[in-house]
Amino acid sequence: MRTLALALAVTCFAFAASAQDAAKVNPKTITVKLENEKVRVFEAVLHPGDKEQLHSHPATIVYVLTSGKVRSHTPDGKTTEATYTAGQTVYREPLTHWAENIGTTTIHLLVVELKQ
Repeated sequence: MRTLALALAVTCFAFAASAQDAAKVNPKTITVKLENEKVRVFEAVLHPGDKEQLHSHPATIVYVLTSGKVRSHTPDGKTTEATYTAGQTVYREPLTHWAENIGTTTIHLLVVELKQ
């Protein structure tokens, strides 16, 4: 019985961890371009009105290909808004959030997730 409980806990943990993988929960907006033991690079395209699902990132570098306005939501209900400008590079600490394009232009980002 104890082994079954442990196996169930591990399975639930693995499911929860994968459920917050940005690329897995947002396949319509995120395309993985490269992944190895050190980084994962993906392209994110959010059309006006697009809303992502809740996901997590490790420390991340974001390069903005096309400008736009985004609202980010954290699990505790807080929101922040940002305007991205083409050519801008942003460093972000690890976070869990979901984002939405609240502007009138398509946002196009290149995102580099740093692995431990």
